[in-house]
Amino acid sequence: MLTAKDIMTTELITVSPETEIVQATKILLEKRINGLPVVDEEGNLVGLICQSDLVAQQKKVALPSLFTLLDGLIPLSAPKNFEQEIRKITATTVAQAMVPDPVTVTSETTLEDIATLMVEKKYHTLPVLEEGKLVGVIGKEDVLRTILGSPHGAKND
Repeated sequence: MLTAKDIMTTELITVSPETEIVQATKILLEKRINGLPVVDEEGNLVGLICQSDLVAQQKKVALPSLFTLLDGLIPLSAPKNFEQEIRKITATTVAQAMVPDPVTVTSETTLEDIATLMVEKKYHTLPVLEEGKLVGVIGKEDVLRTILGSPHGAKND
């Protein structure tokens, strides 16, 4: 049975929380990858920045709906969600747009569990941790390569 260690990319491309959005976008496009692990100065995983996080910067902001009750305005959506949306749209650094504390897998996580996470939770990139340290990344392409019978090492750039 294939596991994360069999299909993960081990030549890691990472960014720091201070990396500018423009630089992260450039890396994603040049390397043709969907997501980048975000690591702190000690190399600890602190987040994940994906193409979808950057695409979110271009979307329309939906203003919160309000209704009046006894001369007071009541929001119909959580103000926190609105604030998060504004923060992502106006982000200039990775820290402002990344997903903090992303879902991760271990090197022993099965291919079936990885595929299930990707499909059901709509994850495109999964960092692989061993003893708290980032050892690899799995993208949808890594999973697809198993269909062709070349799970490991086919694309480690």
